[in-house]
Amino acid sequence: MLLELWIPVAIAGLMVLVFETGLMAEGFAACEKYVEFVCLSIMELVTICAIPFALRLFKFGAIHRRLVSDDKVRQLRIWGSVRMAMLCVPMIANLVLYYCFVHAGFGYMGIILLLALFFVYPTSSRCYNETDGSHC
Repeated sequence: MLLELWIPVAIAGLMVLVFETGLMAEGFAACEKYVEFVCLSIMELVTICAIPFALRLFKFGAIHRRLVSDDKVRQLRIWGSVRMAMLCVPMIANLVLYYCFVHAGFGYMGIILLLALFFVYPTSSRCYNETDGSHC
């Protein structure tokens, strides 16, 4: 599960490197103001909803019951992957949209999602706490 955190962060870092060094052109969709507005609105909603939902995902009854079941290691892998994807996919999307439109809002949302990733970082102590003290 650690790779599910570090691979998207590495991809984001490589994208920043590629665009900031000029290997790829940025702002190629900047003149499409309507498309930019729609994308910005959608990504704002996705970001605002994804962060609290990902942080509270393991507290929902049905998911928590699966995490404390006999098959807790498998369930933790599945739901941990879902939680990481809920933050990583919009983070990468915001980064791509930032370089398409060169609009700071996308960049800020990407940074916020990056910071939120470290609140769901899959450590063994977090695993222990989220599965009611059972060993992972």
